[in-house]
Amino acid sequence: MLNNSGRFEKRDGTIYDNVHEFCRCEKVNEEQFRVSLKKTSRGRERSRARTKKLIVIAMLSAIAYLVMVFGRIPIVLFLKYDPKDAIITVGGLLFGPMTAFAMSALVSFIEMLTVSTTGFIGLLMNVVSSCSFACTAALIYKKKHTFKGAILGLISGWLAMAAIMLLWNYLIAPIYMGYPREAVAGLLLPVFLPFNLLKGGLNGAVVMLIYKPISKALRSAKLMPRAGETGGNRNKTAAGNVFFYVTKKSWTGSCNIPGAH
Repeated sequence: MLNNSGRFEKRDGTIYDNVHEFCRCEKVNEEQFRVSLKKTSRGRERSRARTKKLIVIAMLSAIAYLVMVFGRIPIVLFLKYDPKDAIITVGGLLFGPMTAFAMSALVSFIEMLTVSTTGFIGLLMNVVSSCSFACTAALIYKKKHTFKGAILGLISGWLAMAAIMLLWNYLIAPIYMGYPREAVAGLLLPVFLPFNLLKGGLNGAVVMLIYKPISKALRSAKLMPRAGETGGNRNKTAAGNVFFYVTKKSWTGSCNIPGAH
């Protein structure tokens, strides 16, 4: 029987240290055996963590696509606001800027295949717009993982998106709008700049509203570790693997421990 102290109790009531007794009876190096068990446990834990991360990213990407399709609000000319960048930013804050980039590319690609009429140029514009906000915020938050870091990241992403999209609209908008470049240049300050400032501000506000509830929900669903639990869970998992393996070996009779049946 396995007790809470991590030892194995034989049928006659004798208690043994599982790993020590197993290694002594099987004539294996105890230190190497313990290291091997820890490596196996950590590998399994990393595999489970990667699977959970992919599940969360897929869920957030699906939500970002849905809010893009059903949450679009016309603002001015062909410019529309949707909160997909806020969902992508949440993914970036949770997992880092590369996740934000991957989500931006995935959602924009699916958008191009389904509802967009601007083709590859629209895909490129969407990726640049989303990444300039989400990746900037996620990168700063990764380096300064505090509430102030989150605020600084969102403000920086807001300003970065506004500046970058001014340049991109000047370079790319004439191609898919069919306007002369001079006409587009005349729209930069009165139209594109206010729109991107409004878009970035709304995105930042939405992220501030939804980030904490989403992260709590994911932790409650055990799709993300709770704060301070990672190390403890790793130790418990390693101990569980040791107990299962050694207990099985002991009960199959391969270890001739005195008092065992």
